[in-house]
Amino acid sequence: MPENFFLDNPDLQYYLYHTDLRRVVALKEKNYTYHEKYPAAPRHYEDALDSYRRILTVLGEICATRVAPRAAEADEIGARFYDGKVEYSPATQDALHAFKQAELFGVMLPWEYGGMNLPETIYQMMVEIVSRAEAGLMTVFGLQEIAQSIAEFGDEAMKARLLPRFARGEVSGAMVLTEPDAGSDLGSVQTRATYDESSGVWRINGVKRFITNGCADVMVVLARSEPDSNDARGLSLFLVEKDDSVVIRRIENKMGLHASPTCEIQYNNTPAQLIGKRRFGLIRYAMALMNGARLAVAAQAVGIAEAAYREALKYANARVQFNQPIRNLPAVTRMLVSMRAEIEATRALMYEAARWVDLEKALEHHIAESAKPDPADRQLLKRAARLGETLTPLVKYYATEMGNRVCFKAMQVHGGVGYMREFNVERHYRDIRVTNIYEGTSQMQIVAAIGKLLGHALDDVLNEWASQDYGDDLAPLKDQLVEATALMNRCADHLKECSTDVVDYYASDMVDIAVQVCNGWLLLQHARDHAPKKPIAQVYIGAHLPLVYGAVRAIQAADVSPLKNRDAILGD
Repeated sequence: MPENFFLDNPDLQYYLYHTDLRRVVALKEKNYTYHEKYPAAPRHYEDALDSYRRILTVLGEICATRVAPRAAEADEIGARFYDGKVEYSPATQDALHAFKQAELFGVMLPWEYGGMNLPETIYQMMVEIVSRAEAGLMTVFGLQEIAQSIAEFGDEAMKARLLPRFARGEVSGAMVLTEPDAGSDLGSVQTRATYDESSGVWRINGVKRFITNGCADVMVVLARSEPDSNDARGLSLFLVEKDDSVVIRRIENKMGLHASPTCEIQYNNTPAQLIGKRRFGLIRYAMALMNGARLAVAAQAVGIAEAAYREALKYANARVQFNQPIRNLPAVTRMLVSMRAEIEATRALMYEAARWVDLEKALEHHIAESAKPDPADRQLLKRAARLGETLTPLVKYYATEMGNRVCFKAMQVHGGVGYMREFNVERHYRDIRVTNIYEGTSQMQIVAAIGKLLGHALDDVLNEWASQDYGDDLAPLKDQLVEATALMNRCADHLKECSTDVVDYYASDMVDIAVQVCNGWLLLQHARDHAPKKPIAQVYIGAHLPLVYGAVRAIQAADVSPLKNRDAILGD
């Protein structure tokens, strides 16, 4: 087994050094003045990169030598529930203890609260590494977004009380949104929050279900604060610190992610604090939280896919049939090559999306604190927000669907033994399945992205990529991508003329086109700048442009017969 899950991954190292975060880091570090007060803060960009490399290296070593060797044990024992209490498996407890010793919690929190002020992009690299080692552990480690939300939207007293504890790894967090009758439709949440005038405290009553790490010490809870409301405008977000009024009713018996407790929770007149303003719980705060969580789930899917691919490659090298390793059989070669290309394409999209999200957040804070903001910064903020809002659902959709495809192929490479519990690929196959369900199903990501795509939200960045010189060697690939981009734009314009039902029916085709075109351009840029990327770009573009053309034909035809004959086909 490798000794370091960061140092053995050249592709992940490539994105550390080739994702342009110069402006982001300079803004987050207040032009590197934090170093005067916090010695661990970077003095310049190269110092920041070196710090990020050291953090990722430490995490990579822990994950390779301490977490991954006990991943099967963590899955086998799983989280346990008895006497109303949830207990992590011994392997999970050991991993969390190792992270705490290495001071890897609260890494995105500001320096003043004991954090490391990391950009979202670097944090998602950490999530990917943890997920490769043990996917269930990610759902505990990866909920650092909870602390980040408190830092962004909480009041000063709340932040001072809780954030240092998050940074020290003393408390964990949970995002408490879903209810038995409110899954994707969070606007129908019925858990009630009532203000107790006599004590000046909010009280929460209701039941929440499918709550990842619902045994956490600190929870952010979406509840209905406006008694006469019945939509998203009546919801607010609340901070709950676990006490006896918070009852874990059970944990779910799941297909995968056994190390992660998924809880059903009952709140019984539970004291709570309002986060931010009333009525903004879903439309602003929870949506911001979910967007961060969607990036984390994308990173989780990439980590699981990376683990499954490596298991498949190792097995294909060792397994001899017909007097040769099966990796040399063209049918197996095709599976392995496509897995590798899809993982690297997804990683390109993921860190491009994270970069724009980072820039948006950094500019928001900078402009809010500026007495006279630069108009150019305001324009750049608008662009970053538009691209972040478009790319986030795209990458959550594509990464999780890709992860499922890769794990399917990885099991197929193993043949019959892959179906057996003794092989890690069986666990990866189970763990990946939920990623395109939770934190917004793939269908919900398509809904979130389609309006942006029909509005040509990616036009400026696609035009920018197309205007670049890729050299004579890559010119044929560029020409193919220019043609595919034009077809994508025609499809968007065609769908805009169609009825809402037709748009919704073909939205997945439009999203597939957009993702594959974006991935192609990103890989082409990386192939130009980094020679080892050229074969990946050739394989990905060669395999996926025919899929683009197929989706284009489907949209151009816009066959409405499935909609007209829905009842005849599906019955009553």
